[in-house]
Amino acid sequence: MTDLRPLTPIEARVLGTLMEKARTVPDTYPLSLNLVVTGCNQKTSRDPVMNVSDAQAQEALDELRRLSLVIESQGGRVTKYEHNLQRRLGVPEQSAVLLGLLMLRGPQTAAELRLNAERWYRFADISSVEGFLNELAERTEDKGGPLARLLPRAPGEREARWVQLLCGPVTIESIAAGAHPTSAGGTFDSQSERIARLEAELAALSATVARLCAELGVSPDGPTGAPAHATTAR
Repeated sequence: MTDLRPLTPIEARVLGTLMEKARTVPDTYPLSLNLVVTGCNQKTSRDPVMNVSDAQAQEALDELRRLSLVIESQGGRVTKYEHNLQRRLGVPEQSAVLLGLLMLRGPQTAAELRLNAERWYRFADISSVEGFLNELAERTEDKGGPLARLLPRAPGEREARWVQLLCGPVTIESIAAGAHPTSAGGTFDSQSERIARLEAELAALSATVARLCAELGVSPDGPTGAPAHATTAR
């Protein structure tokens, strides 16, 4: 990661979006500018929710291309873009997945990351997630320095959360103070942010339940024909 400057929030959102779509919708990847903007402004699986314009996304793509984090290709009449994070940073697939999720969803616990990674990469357990996070946090200076950090547990929280460092140093105080302003005029929607997080968590849980039921050969709705509430005869 030699000479890689801190990314702006919009650059991180664009890069994270490319990383997500490469894994979740490979048939439409690489992405056109329009699809990049649509992905950046999703109301789900994004924290915070942003409103990125075409001009802002294009500027971010151009900057990421200069940093060798994005590759531009010509597909017919439309220019398309793909990420180059793994080769640029020299990290494995699992570490790239975690960095992408942290860029798109903000600080998360190891358990949240494992759940949110379901469509990107299926980690065996939380210990596996923690192993790759620790590797990112312990990255040596000759390789570019740490790419992630475990924040101290905040008051009222049960578990400590991880953050990515591609956008520069992060502290729990800066997060509490809302020190993640958008660059180039992007806007955040705090209420939509909360709703988006809840919707994303519900969707991820539903997907996990459906997968487990399929593996067990049972219906997610439970056995049919049984009364909803059994009563005890007196």
